[in-house]
Order: sequence, then structure tokens, then C-alpha cells
Amino acid sequence: MEGNGWGMKIDRLLAITVLLLNRGRVSAKELSERFEVTSKTIYRDMDTLSQAGIPIVSHQGISGGFEIMEQFMIDRYLLSIEEMEALVTAVKGINRALDDQETDALLQKVNNLLQKAQRGSIYNKREERFIMDMNPWGQRSGIKETMKLLRVAISERKRVAVEYISSDGTCKWRMTEPASLILKGTIWYVLAYCTMRRDFRIFRLSRIQHAELMEEVFEPRELPVIEQLQWDENWTDPPQEKLVFKFELEARQRIADIFHPDEITMMPDGSIQVQTVMKPDEWLYGIILSFGSQVKVESPDFVAREVVRRAEQIIGCYMN
Repeated sequence: MEGNGWGMKIDRLLAITVLLLNRGRVSAKELSERFEVTSKTIYRDMDTLSQAGIPIVSHQGISGGFEIMEQFMIDRYLLSIEEMEALVTAVKGINRALDDQETDALLQKVNNLLQKAQRGSIYNKREERFIMDMNPWGQRSGIKETMKLLRVAISERKRVAVEYISSDGTCKWRMTEPASLILKGTIWYVLAYCTMRRDFRIFRLSRIQHAELMEEVFEPRELPVIEQLQWDENWTDPPQEKLVFKFELEARQRIADIFHPDEITMMPDGSIQVQTVMKPDEWLYGIILSFGSQVKVESPDFVAREVVRRAEQIIGCYMN
């Protein structure tokens, strides 16, 4: 059922307004898909916003859509206490990871906003419902220092020479023009223009062995649009294969970290069968070997043989 009362419509109108302020021109199709309503409803929403005094501009054609006049600003914060609590939680997580004066000052500001909103409210004694810490357990030392250097480079538009370990295991120096730091899960990356590749690349910070800030200033380039980072199947060479594994029960906890529950079956003999579709690449073989004797590859045969070959290589390292 589309729409569910006036409250839902108000929330949608506010969300549309904030989206247009941040994004500029957005098509009716994208808005309807994003808010799960029809295009007709979006057009009615635009009429409502216009009547409320928000200067909506409509553009026709292939590149058409709606946008708000550049001069328009919202000069009051329109966040609920719950939304401000979420904002404080997110900033705390960032502050733990970056640990610098800029994010510390930001945390103080958003905390001040929350405290003002909480005065006289029933929410002022609530425990933290979410805690975010973007420093993963087991992270190697030196990541924060690299991150700080890259933030300076991004701010001052300076090139950075990095010694980087590529996917093939080679370690080479690259000249980069850092554009954005990216946190994907618990892993930090940097989006940077690589002068060797003459294109933007995403570098994993843990694989940067050394980084040197150069004095050379670069002109900003047009950035690729990145709103949601999705895995590109072309990043690895092998085609996907249907894989069947048999795990010992002791591996159940780690299995849950890697595979979807629908791929996991408890067998009558107490073992665990996993049926999945993946590319048999270096990452997968590394995962299989990390389980040791707790896993057996049941199919396909060529993956099982490759695991045996790699295990024999490991044994060979200790024979002498």
C-alpha cells in the first residue's frame, strides 16, 4: 500500500528536500525508485514542496529532473533526537579511527547539539544503543599514520608516492593523486588517480608499505561517481563455479562469518555442508587452507586438486 498516513508523507518530503539540496538535479524515476512510490506521487510531492515555499525547478528531456534553486538554504536543523544520537555515534566511530583535532572538534559540536535537544526530554538519560569503532581488532600498526598523510594530501592537493603490493604479489612504487578515503566494512582504502595507469584506482591502505608526501601540487580531476561500492566481477580472472564443501562442526562459528545461512546445511552425521557460488581465486584458496583439516572440498575436483597441491607445497617448506 503506497503511503501510510500524513506522517509518512512528511518524512518523505523532508528526505526529498535534503536529497535535492545535497545532490542537485534528480530524476523523477530515481526518486520514485528510492522512496518506493509512483512517479505520479513524486510529482504531487513536488507540488506540495513548491506550495510550501521551497523553490523547486523542473527540467525536461533526457537529463531532466527536479532540483532546488542554488540560493535556497535550510537555516534550522531538522533532526530528531534519535537522528542526532545516530549522528553522534557515527562521528564517534570516525573519531576513534582518525584520532585528530578536526574530527574531535566535530564530535564536540554534534555532542553539543544533542545535549541541547535532550534538555527536558525523556531521552536525556538513555544508554547508547549503538557503539561504533572503526579500528578493527588485529589491524597492523602504521595504518593511522598513512591515513593522516593521505588526509593532508587530499586537503592540500599534493601527490603521494606509494610503495604498493599489487594483487599479483609484486611491490612497486606508484605516483598517486589522492581524492577520497573510503571505509568499506572494517577496511580502509584510498581512491586516487594513478599516473602509471592514467585512471582512478582504489588502493587498500594495509597494502601500502611506504608513503611519501610530495611537494608537487595537482589539479583536481573529475571523480568517478561512487555512492555504493559494489564488487566488480571483472576484478578477478576465474569464472564463478558452484562449490560444495564439507566442514567439521568445530568450524561452525567461522562458517557463519563467511557464508550466507541459506548456503549452510547441517548434515545427519554432524558435519556441515556448504553449497555456494564463488570464483576459485587466491582469496578463496586462502580461506579454504585457513580451515586446515576442518574442511574438505567435495566439488569441483580441480579445486580439490589445487588445494592438495598448495598443501603439499606448504609441507615441502618444512621437509628439510
